[in-house]
Amino acid sequence: MSMEIVPGPDGKDCGDYDNWGQGSVRYTWIYKGNKNPDTYPKEACTPWYHFNAMIGNLQATQTVTAATQVTAAGITLTTRKPFDIPHPNKKGWRLRHVCLEGPESGVYHRGRLTKKNVIDLPEYWRGLVDPESITVTLTQIRTSQDLIIEEIEWGSQIKIKSGNGTDIDCYYLVHGERKDGEKLIVEYEGQSSDDYPGDNSIYSINK
Repeated sequence: MSMEIVPGPDGKDCGDYDNWGQGSVRYTWIYKGNKNPDTYPKEACTPWYHFNAMIGNLQATQTVTAATQVTAAGITLTTRKPFDIPHPNKKGWRLRHVCLEGPESGVYHRGRLTKKNVIDLPEYWRGLVDPESITVTLTQIRTSQDLIIEEIEWGSQIKIKSGNGTDIDCYYLVHGERKDGEKLIVEYEGQSSDDYPGDNSIYSINK
């Protein structure tokens, strides 16, 4: 592979060449210093390239790409998105969960409705959620109430009624799809995430 040679201020070769060698596990510095392996003396030791890095504060203003995984503060981002934390009530144990996945950018609102017939959705749902995508799950408590979704008004209120006239006491779970962005393309032809036909920048991607 040919590389453009960029002369430095002192006339040295400042071309950007591939690194090679063995990975250094020391947190010392970030350094790229290998040139052309064909010119590296055969009698010399195999050169090191940087493998680990420890930086006090790191800010990325554009895109961060990880070929395998990113781990930070007990959260590991991989093709499945688990979190792993110390167990809250069993000393010496840990607790691991995995994020629920689906074919949309979904949000939820849940709670309990008692002696009322209206679920008030958060105000920010008006600008965030497609009102046509809203679905509601109701779980009646103690008694059979024959619960019915009467209507969803303005994407902000869900009206419920009891078919048998019983006081309403239920748990509710409301889902909706975000509208601030394109819809997720669930299946697409390709060999890596680079082949995604939509906007790849808004998702956490693992190749």
